[in-house]
Amino acid sequence: MYYGFEKDYASFEEFAVAIDEYIDYYNNKRIQAKTKWMPPVKYREASMMSA
Repeated sequence: MYYGFEKDYASFEEFAVAIDEYIDYYNNKRIQAKTKWMPPVKYREASMMSA
């Protein structure tokens, strides 16, 4: 969706669905080294359990 993968959407509804999918990916599926290779939601859950 971003970073060179832009495309034109036929309607606002298509664009809104694409945004929703991207937000879901960003919060639930994306992994990073700084979150110990866990998605952000899992990392927050794990950190809350240990506190």
